[in-house]
Amino acid sequence: MFSKNGLNNLMQHAQKIQDQMKKIQQEVSEVEITGESGAGVVKVTLFGSHYCKKIEIDKNLILENDKEILEDLITAAFNDAIRKILEFQKQKMSSASSGIKLSNDLNLPL
Repeated sequence: MFSKNGLNNLMQHAQKIQDQMKKIQQEVSEVEITGESGAGVVKVTLFGSHYCKKIEIDKNLILENDKEILEDLITAAFNDAIRKILEFQKQKMSSASSGIKLSNDLNLPL
């Protein structure tokens, strides 16, 4: 069903894709993304692996001493950072998969 060259090309292409995916996974896990809330008064920085690196809170917010608002803003900033990580990951995967082309010499039945 497959020609020898077609099968070899497919295997080489699959290996390239696998190597590319490993590289992307490593890059995504190491990226630092910052989510914000309250017009930047609360910032949460996460690694792509979703581990929290740091939380920054504007000192004026702390002086207001409103615990519930602060908790809501931290939650929103954390969720914003995760959303950005997922977008970054999606962009990386999309760019990797855009170069995928199957060879015509595979002799696949249509």
